[in-house]
Amino acid sequence: MFGKKKKTHTKQQPYNPQKQTPAIRASICTGEQVAGFQDNETGKFEEAVFIRGEKDLEEFCIQYAVRREDIKKIW
Repeated sequence: MFGKKKKTHTKQQPYNPQKQTPAIRASICTGEQVAGFQDNETGKFEEAVFIRGEKDLEEFCIQYAVRREDIKKIW
């Protein structure tokens, strides 16, 4: 009855290279980074992985078969 509300996560859609661009959204203030995909038509960003370090970025690249050079940065 009382307590923290459980988060319900939405299922991540598979990466579609024709419709999406891999990107990292970064906060200018805090430096927090989230890797995900930006829709080419609407510009909407879908979060996939919270980046805490180099290892998380490597796992994102392996999991979604993305090269680092193809990832753009969004501020």
